[in-house]
Amino acid sequence: MFNNKTILITGGTGSFGKKYTEILLKKYNPKKIIIYSRDELKQFEMAQVFNQSCMRYFIGDVRDKERLNKAMKGVDFVIHAAALKQVPAAEYNPMEAIKTNIMGAQNVIDCAIENEVEKIIALSTDKAAAPINLYGATKLASDKLFIAANNLVGANKTRFSVVRYGNVIGSRGSVVPFFAKLIKEGKKTLPITHPEMTRFLITLEEGVNFVLKNFERMQGGEIFVPKIPSMKIVDMAKAMCPDCKFEFIGIRPGEKLHEMMITRDDRAIEFKDHYVIKPTINFSFKADYLNNMLGEKGKEKEIGFEYSSDKNNWWLTKEEFLKKAKEFL
Repeated sequence: MFNNKTILITGGTGSFGKKYTEILLKKYNPKKIIIYSRDELKQFEMAQVFNQSCMRYFIGDVRDKERLNKAMKGVDFVIHAAALKQVPAAEYNPMEAIKTNIMGAQNVIDCAIENEVEKIIALSTDKAAAPINLYGATKLASDKLFIAANNLVGANKTRFSVVRYGNVIGSRGSVVPFFAKLIKEGKKTLPITHPEMTRFLITLEEGVNFVLKNFERMQGGEIFVPKIPSMKIVDMAKAMCPDCKFEFIGIRPGEKLHEMMITRDDRAIEFKDHYVIKPTINFSFKADYLNNMLGEKGKEKEIGFEYSSDKNNWWLTKEEFLKKAKEFL
């Protein structure tokens, strides 16, 4: 699907963008991969690793619509990964998160329509479901913008969908490298916010492959949610350092005890390895969300179904977690 195509990744120097680039180059023969991001140093460092002739590095911010519009000329597919993601930072700098996560999202939409991009997938987060922090609220607003964008395309064939998943094992700022750093420094006590806290966990490669597959599945308007395991943060810490003690420091501002990816008020469809949240609005085109573009058939979930990290029926064992996290330990 991506052979001889031009793909643009916003926030492309982040953990996701680098892994996405790696897998694209391994599995396909793209015409161009455009890395669009703000940080010249990260672009320089990434270019030392990915220096193939198809690679392009554009310095720019999703807040800058004019620059983004130029970068999107001739692009076939867009992965929108750029965002301000740190929950405490968003709480203390709310307008900055709004400018990037909401206004930046609308810029991506407008430029994609203007340049007649074929398909766009925006990355979301479990924090966008029933949000209690500003980061989650901005990502919920972004999700709504991308779904509604399907009504702005007119006669264009541009289609927008969203992928929502949980915490990425080993991503920048996540708990696994944080614990690993403390353990390496010889600390025997690990700080944990709450003894009952749970999280959905996914590896970076699993997340990338899920997004790749959904470019093939999408009709436009869906929010794709993978079926992934949960784990208690305490159990994660015990797996990484069996002899360590724990200091319970309390839940941080804007943090949830458990995460949710589908609320009881969403209308969900279950497939073998994922769910789809149906759009709440109608579009000018017809889409059968029970049957995706790969011929996979889904089943409507009952009203009141919710998908949360504490009520999940799939839990990681210590051995499974250590296997998934081994490169960060």
